[in-house]
Amino acid sequence: MTEIGSPVAQAPSPSPAEASQFDTTATRKQSQVILRRFMRHKAAVFGVVLLVLLVLFAFLGGAIWKYSYTDLGFKRYLPPSLDHPFGTDRLGADMVAQLIRGTQFSLQIAVVVAVLSTIIGVVLGALAGYLKGWVDTVISRFIDLLLVIPSLVIAAVLVRNSFVVSVAGNGGRSNWMIVALYMGLIGWLSIARVIRGMVLSLREKEFVEAARALGASTFRIVFRHILPNTVDVIIVNATLAIAQAVLLEAALSFLGLGVQSPDTSLGLMISLNKNELTLHPWLFFTTFVFIVLISLAVNFIGDGLRDAFDPRQKRVKA
Repeated sequence: MTEIGSPVAQAPSPSPAEASQFDTTATRKQSQVILRRFMRHKAAVFGVVLLVLLVLFAFLGGAIWKYSYTDLGFKRYLPPSLDHPFGTDRLGADMVAQLIRGTQFSLQIAVVVAVLSTIIGVVLGALAGYLKGWVDTVISRFIDLLLVIPSLVIAAVLVRNSFVVSVAGNGGRSNWMIVALYMGLIGWLSIARVIRGMVLSLREKEFVEAARALGASTFRIVFRHILPNTVDVIIVNATLAIAQAVLLEAALSFLGLGVQSPDTSLGLMISLNKNELTLHPWLFFTTFVFIVLISLAVNFIGDGLRDAFDPRQKRVKA
């Protein structure tokens, strides 16, 4: 029996090691919950399977398939058959081999664009939202200005000028990295606006005020305390940026302003075969289907990630 006035026993406070272990366990449980939500999203799971198959086709298909994209000794315009499932093109090249190479380049371009645009958008959006003032004004007005102009137009102007310089400087050879670089430089606008809005809200939270009171630098507050709370949005937007990059590259190459030979891409293949639509439709539609499949797979994954991170979010139909 406890005597009146005797001190009440208090539970000992957890040690730093115990607190760290608790945080790790909580993070692991949250990750497991997110994974379960994602796996319940049938379209997202289908998107993952489809994307894995496309990646394997692009990066391992060349080692497995019996023909190379350099083999040009076949009869021109052969229709689909057992030997050539997607036929042959105007040069007598096997279309399966060409699609393997084109898909590989298109995926590489899309990933480079997604990574570059995400990094730029996150950094500029975070700085605009946290610093506010003239920094926010300059970045926000610049974003508003560029959003007025369609991305395809901006990319076409940049890539066109680069292509002219490339032709003059190295005999007409082009580099797919140049196209990816310019696409990445204009693809950060949307994610920057999203991150800016989130940082504006998070900067007023108590944990940010506490870090500021302890003398943490702006860099540490933004990148150590604020941005980790936006990881879900960053992942979703980066995923969807891949699909957007595939479509933008295809549009640029279709107009003759994207990837140029000796490099290739699905967009360039469509551009080269656009005049064959009437007489040899398989040359156009097989490439078109691959572009659609990549876009669908990535968009399904993006939808699944968004629902997994925030199951309460309701999607509004346009």
